[in-house]
Amino acid sequence: MVARARPPDGQAVIPQAVTAPTTRTAIFLVVNVNPGAKNREAVRSLCGDMSALVRSVGHRVPDGDLSCIMAFGSDAWDGLFGKPRPAELHKFKEIHAGKRSAVSTPGDILFHIRAQTMDLCFELATEAMARLGAAVSSVDEVHGFRFFDLRSIVGFVDGTENPQDKAAVDATLVGDEDPAFVAGSYVITQKYLHDMTGWNGLKTEEQEGIIGRTKLTDIELDDSVKPAYAHNAVSKLVENGVEVKILRDNMPFGEAGKGEFGTYFIGYSKSPRSTEKMLQNMFVGKPPGTYDKLLDYSRAVTGCLFFAPSATFLDKLGP
Repeated sequence: MVARARPPDGQAVIPQAVTAPTTRTAIFLVVNVNPGAKNREAVRSLCGDMSALVRSVGHRVPDGDLSCIMAFGSDAWDGLFGKPRPAELHKFKEIHAGKRSAVSTPGDILFHIRAQTMDLCFELATEAMARLGAAVSSVDEVHGFRFFDLRSIVGFVDGTENPQDKAAVDATLVGDEDPAFVAGSYVITQKYLHDMTGWNGLKTEEQEGIIGRTKLTDIELDDSVKPAYAHNAVSKLVENGVEVKILRDNMPFGEAGKGEFGTYFIGYSKSPRSTEKMLQNMFVGKPPGTYDKLLDYSRAVTGCLFFAPSATFLDKLGP
């Protein structure tokens, strides 16, 4: 089956909930599609019904802000949807520099499920997986939560510089540069584990220098005192004098009994090149060697690149 990526002339193309408001909880579920035409049909069938499924589950808690974004990896795209394919969709590009590695790991489908309460996220994930059954195999599942006043697990406010409103739409959604996939978005995910013993052993001033912001008040350090290796310095991308933005919706996660504490990074952009350049600067440094010192206490254990087509694209799919 070949999916029709471009809707009829004159029909509005509706994006998925890429720029939905921040929620208190999220589930990041990554699966692989098992071989076979029947399994691919099951996935396409769920794609066509996902909007209705979100409405059905979300109706139980009207103010729960439930949403779900489905995104697809390069290896799975052709088998599921045929041609054409998103112009910049490819496997996640690994980065290795010294002891730092941005690894590439398997992943055919990402479900990014968000809501104000975990019960809504969990119910939707359960219903989706029940529909798919043996058609897919689970690769990774992370249950994220907001940590107090929107802080990451390392204690600093996360997402302060996210674009808002129209700026968020302009930063995340594909436009006329790829007409067949207007209103789609590229998604890069990484699961980071933190050395909290080492991090908490640092003085607050040292942590602030590594992050590039004050810990209590979330004020960006002045350029005159901010180290070149600060997280918000090396992850800032400027092209032709203009800052290039992506939309992050990172979430803390962890298991206290295992002593596992982490951050699930997820970044949406209209081109994967933006996020890839940011990661290159973080892991290698710009100039090389001036890498993100937060990586001395954080280790990436997954890395995937997906494309989230428009809701219009998904709604038209079926067996």
